[in-house]
Amino acid sequence: MAGETRRQRRDARRAAGSADISAQRRFVRQPVEAGGDAVVPAAAAAATAAEIAQPRRGLIFGTIGFIGESWAELKKVDWPKRPQVVQGTVVVLVACLIIGLYLYGADQAIQPFVRDVLLRGK
Repeated sequence: MAGETRRQRRDARRAAGSADISAQRRFVRQPVEAGGDAVVPAAAAAATAAEIAQPRRGLIFGTIGFIGESWAELKKVDWPKRPQVVQGTVVVLVACLIIGLYLYGADQAIQPFVRDVLLRGK
């Protein structure tokens, strides 16, 4: 018997994720500056906590962080192998050749009309 399909695994993850979300608290208590407690939506509390946890970055640290994140994303890329690159290059070159020949033929076919009819008076 075959193993789980990608769809079955994805559906299982989604089902587990929705169970986790429904089990989470929808509201959390946060202290109010006046000394009392306030009940706020959990999403707002999470956004506030994320803003507090995220220090303000300067130009240098922001740039370094961007480069590091970009490098991490480049490591995830599925780079093509040499035969795939050669095949893609050949396809592009053949397509360029075909389009170039078509445009050359169209230019040669239309050239007498443009020269004799459109540019006759000049």
